Amino acid sequence: MLAGREECSVSLTAFDRSYDELRARWPGFTEELDVATPYGPTRVLAYGPADGSPLVLLPGGSATGLVWFANAPALGTRHRLYAVDLMGDAGRTSRQGTHLKNANDLMAWLDALLDGLGIPRAAVCGHSYGAWIAATYALHAPRRVERLALVDPTQVFAGFRPGYLMRALPTLIRPTEARARSFLAWETADAHPDETWQRLYALACTVPGRTFVTGRRPPAAELSMPVLVLLAERSRAHDAGKIAERARRVLRQGEVTVLPGATHHSLPLTAPELLNARLLDFLDARHRMPGR
Repeated sequence: MLAGREECSVSLTAFDRSYDELRARWPGFTEELDVATPYGPTRVLAYGPADGSPLVLLPGGSATGLVWFANAPALGTRHRLYAVDLMGDAGRTSRQGTHLKNANDLMAWLDALLDGLGIPRAAVCGHSYGAWIAATYALHAPRRVERLALVDPTQVFAGFRPGYLMRALPTLIRPTEARARSFLAWETADAHPDETWQRLYALACTVPGRTFVTGRRPPAAELSMPVLVLLAERSRAHDAGKIAERARRVLRQGEVTVLPGATHHSLPLTAPELLNARLLDFLDARHRMPGR
């Protein structure tokens, strides 16, 4: 038991070092906020003009809010960004007070987070697991979500490919940095995500005590706000073509773009220019239903 505790301590120290290294890649004047919620203080990186329209960024599992570092300079020119370390995941968000037990708790946490930030209404963008959270929240509190962007969303329009789950299984059952790295290398192939972020992701997978709250697949046809779906052409999490077809069919106000060459885990940080441009067009309401 002593050896196990020592290993966890080393892992956490290495994770913290990697976290700080990637944090330094964010633009100057980025603020670090610790927002009180009933579930514990939530770490948020805030960047962009104070009077800019708010954009809440929710990362995928193990990615941390830092994953948006390559997107922040462009997105933060006109918008006030709030990049969140998810409650229950690795990062600087602390689990204190009430435990997250189900999707209702997760929605209550986001309600409290937006209240604490003083944001009555915002655009919300999520990637992967963060996209599931974002879509679920948009149905929970539609008046608070002005626009919704889903970046290669999982468990929203379809489930995971069985092959993806089989590849992820060793990291889920007995996570090590090497196993997480191997899984990333398989999924991203020649996309080559940033090395500093890869190291942080792999270490995040080994942080003890992480808890991911999930629930039913959100009924996307009931989303009432404009929705942008950005899909990774070479995603191994699911079939991008089938997801695009279903999203176009079910969304009331949907725009769907397949990002060429992208993979699930290489988003949103690899070759961010196209993602940034497409997202900014959507947020500024300049694009109207392309590709429908």
